[in-house]
Amino acid sequence: MVASKLIYIDPPYNTGQDFVYPDNYADPLKNYLQLTGQIDAEGNLLTSNPETSGRYHSTWLSMIYPRLFIARQLLSDDGVICVSIDDHEMHHLRIVMNEIFGEENRIECFIWKKSYGGGAKERYAVTQHEYVLAYAKDLTSVEELWLPPDPAAEGRYYKYKDEKFESRGPYRIKPLEATKSMDPRPNLVYPIPTPEGGEIMPKRQWWWKKERTMAALANNELAFTGDGEGRSVSYKQYLRDENGEARGAKPFSIIDGIYTQQGTADLQELFGETVIQFPKPVALMKKLINMACAADEGHIILDFFAGSATTAQAVLELNRDDGGNRKLIMVQLPEPTGNPKFPRITDIGEERIRRVIQKIRRDSQQGLDLQENPAGEDLGLKIFKLAKPNIQPWASDESRDPDTYAQKLVLFNDPLVPGWKPEDVIWEVALREGFGLRTSFASRDLANGNRVYEVSDPENGQSLVICLDDQIRADLTRALELKTDDLFICRDIALDDSAAANLALQCRLKTI
Repeated sequence: MVASKLIYIDPPYNTGQDFVYPDNYADPLKNYLQLTGQIDAEGNLLTSNPETSGRYHSTWLSMIYPRLFIARQLLSDDGVICVSIDDHEMHHLRIVMNEIFGEENRIECFIWKKSYGGGAKERYAVTQHEYVLAYAKDLTSVEELWLPPDPAAEGRYYKYKDEKFESRGPYRIKPLEATKSMDPRPNLVYPIPTPEGGEIMPKRQWWWKKERTMAALANNELAFTGDGEGRSVSYKQYLRDENGEARGAKPFSIIDGIYTQQGTADLQELFGETVIQFPKPVALMKKLINMACAADEGHIILDFFAGSATTAQAVLELNRDDGGNRKLIMVQLPEPTGNPKFPRITDIGEERIRRVIQKIRRDSQQGLDLQENPAGEDLGLKIFKLAKPNIQPWASDESRDPDTYAQKLVLFNDPLVPGWKPEDVIWEVALREGFGLRTSFASRDLANGNRVYEVSDPENGQSLVICLDDQIRADLTRALELKTDDLFICRDIALDDSAAANLALQCRLKTI
């Protein structure tokens, strides 16, 4: 199983409206409210505050808990999960994530300032924020989190130049004097010689050990400011490191300057109309992805509450901007939208991804000055839908009814469901054999009249050959070169005893 470096989800916020996740072990909220007499059959409230029921939170928690439990298994050891939420379930979500991921693996509770004004309709206070809870699978395995360099910050903070300007750019100065937040350490108390021949002692202690400070002094990487008792020492923080890489920015716990209106505008730009209200902004997703996923390491981003596929647009655009090769998996239930053009939210998500890919291709053809991926840009898209199996499984009948047995024995002849399609059967077989979602296959017509499909998974190097014809011709082995290690799969009804014996000698044979 390929693990995800980043999982982002934007689950239902449990704002009092029913959510479409009818798990068998948890009644949907509407059913519960009807059973307890809080709403009538038409959905009208019969009580002033249905949220007073403990079941209100229990239903939501019964939905989210198993999904988060599985999410942890899908994360890489150095992976990060980010969950958007508001005040309705923030407290309960944090408790659940502490239990599943461990409180020691909490990275941050980011506060997202989602709006910049308004509030005339608010009765008490203007709610301007939501949260993004970030946890690691194992915090000790997670590297430092950095955002890409901010050009605006460079002009504001990096104002000074010295002889290293050509290689390391401008620098800013930061105090070498430690604050009171640092525990007392006697080895950090020592004198620093000044250019005038004097010495400066810290009022409390320095940030660095003496060896590091003296090395920086010898390399002209300390700055002395003030005079007399106000004389102080700072260290130079250059824009670029020793390798010439620009310094990134640490993510702040408050996410500002990205608003929900931008999410609506992102979709309007692609569709020319408002197809859904207030999806998450692409800029918000780019910030979270940049924080957790390097551009060139092929990381997988998973979003199993994909909605209108904001995460997909962010990944595709980031790869185009920085030449990255991030991959993405989006999962979404086909919730109805009430929009006749896009009746399900999955229709919006699929169309959005297609339009983003088309836009990227147009920009490439117009020769925009964008980062090129040396490995070649991957704009492929595969869409899978959850469906019943095409291969009917055998199920025992405890009643031992002869007629029922006779019907089930038909499955031994051909277990494929009526109306089956080759592509669906091939995918089902491949998944059962442990192939991944990046599997590809191609048909090949043999000289003997049979058609075979060559299936391969580039992730783990697996391959197989499958034939779904009604009859395997006796000369198949002459038309198709098979080795003893090759896996060949066909329908059981397509083989006679002679063909089965020949194939079993030539390769690894499995039948449907």
